[in-house]
Amino acid sequence: MFEVTDATFKEQVLESELPTLVDFWAGWCMPCRMIAPTVEAIAEEYTGRLNVVKMDVDANPATPNGLGIRGIPTLILFKNGAEVSRVVGNQSKKALENAILPHL
Repeated sequence: MFEVTDATFKEQVLESELPTLVDFWAGWCMPCRMIAPTVEAIAEEYTGRLNVVKMDVDANPATPNGLGIRGIPTLILFKNGAEVSRVVGNQSKKALENAILPHL
C-alpha cells in the first residue's frame, strides 16, 4: 500500500492494470484511523489481484473534489479507469469485500 497524489493519480490509479482501491483519508480523521487496519488487511489478502493506495485529502484536494467526495473515509474502487464501487464511512471488512470482490 502506498500514497498517491493529485499528480500521480491518473498514472497509478486510472491507468493501473489491476483494479485499484483508493482510501481517501486525513490524519485528523478518527474513522479513517479506525478503518486503516481493515484496509491494510485487504491490501495484504488480495495482493496481485488488487492495488490498494491512500490519498491524503488535505494534501491533495483536487482529486477528491473532482470525484465529489464530501466525507471521509471514502474508499473508491477503480477498474479500467472508471469508478466501479464506492464505500463511505468506517465499514466492516465484510462490507468492503462485498463492494470489491465482484470487480476482481
